[in-house]
Amino acid sequence: MTEASAADATALRVDDFLPHPPAVVWRALTTPELLAQWLMPNDFAPVVGHRFTFRSEPIPATRFSGVTACEVLELREPEELVISWADASPENDMKTTVAFRLEAHDGGTRLSLVQTGFRPDDENDQLARKIMGGGWGGHLFRRLAELLDEGTGSGGAGSTAS
Repeated sequence: MTEASAADATALRVDDFLPHPPAVVWRALTTPELLAQWLMPNDFAPVVGHRFTFRSEPIPATRFSGVTACEVLELREPEELVISWADASPENDMKTTVAFRLEAHDGGTRLSLVQTGFRPDDENDQLARKIMGGGWGGHLFRRLAELLDEGTGSGGAGSTAS
């Protein structure tokens, strides 16, 4: 069950259990083609310091340009991936950090996402936090689970051991 917490105006927290081993979930988080299938098209590389973008539809209500500029800040396979998360447009100055944490649990993986850096007194940040909470806690984690259940993220010939 996915749960999103609304208690802290500076952060967004979502937790889920996936009935797949951490290595399989990790692959879906760090392989650009798989990441594109459940999150957004990207030019991600699992290398600390790598700058990359996610691309999606703009959301004018939050001044979101449709391009998210990111950088890999931390990478500990298969336990933690931390990236910066900011709109690529100078029109939107919201800057956050997204941390994915994976923990082996009951034959599967407990996946936690924490997005921090939302300014509690900034109307745009708080609207974006609300929208992102619905996205992460709703359809994005569901799409990740569906991808894993299909077996797409489980390895095989295209698998890489980073």
